[in-house]
Amino acid sequence: MSKLKIENLHVAVKDKEILKGLTIEFSSNETIALLGPNGNGKSTLLQTIMGNPNYTIISGNIWFDDKDVTKLSVDERSKLGIFLGMQYPSEVPGVNNSDFLKSALNAHREKPVSLFEFYKLMNNAYEKMHIPFEMANRNLNEGFSGGEKKKNEILQMLILNPELVLLDEIDSGLDVDAIQIVANVIKEEQSKRGFLIVSHYAKLYDLINIDKVVVLINGKIAKVGDKSLIKKIDEQGYEWMKAEGIEFKNEEKMSSVSIGTCATKEALKGAKK
Repeated sequence: MSKLKIENLHVAVKDKEILKGLTIEFSSNETIALLGPNGNGKSTLLQTIMGNPNYTIISGNIWFDDKDVTKLSVDERSKLGIFLGMQYPSEVPGVNNSDFLKSALNAHREKPVSLFEFYKLMNNAYEKMHIPFEMANRNLNEGFSGGEKKKNEILQMLILNPELVLLDEIDSGLDVDAIQIVANVIKEEQSKRGFLIVSHYAKLYDLINIDKVVVLINGKIAKVGDKSLIKKIDEQGYEWMKAEGIEFKNEEKMSSVSIGTCATKEALKGAKK
């Protein structure tokens, strides 16, 4: 059983410290919901675990499967079994989707995948994600809708078969049917791998199994609980934590906005003004 362990992690982006002594540990058979207001370090944590060089580790360490991966490159971490489903998947003109997937898969294997095995993997993944197979012949994410890009991220996960999956707002941009498809696949995969999932919407969390809820405030873990914590934050926002002595330094970014309203509903509200 693989394990992710982060100890006293301090991370800066463009000389601004975002993560301020974060410590967390979980196993590959756990699913953790990572909550917190915007700008408090959730995406920074996921990007840092994956090894994005734009996120500078000031101090602290990251271990995966008892191996210190703090200084490893993105591709080295990927080969160890870490996968990031990105919040904003990039379009890559000129790179065929299936060619990309085959190259990525071969980079994780000692021997190249056979054409028959690759076709079988692709076919199963496209069927699970309810994506037309002809999408495999399009350029990577080029011209894809927001929802198609997010579903393609989960499809990549299925092909690469990682041990630890980091999902950064994988449900944003998805319609109701697509959220259900993504949730069904995640739920089916939860017994095979660990998940660390960031979302502003309680809906996704309602559709999957959650072992632990972690709330990130000011770059630190402010609270840990069970799934009931998601419901409380969805209904009341984060302000109630002040009464428990949790200080909000970025108070201008705080409000009583709940999980379900802090993105889409707020945008719609602003559009009506």
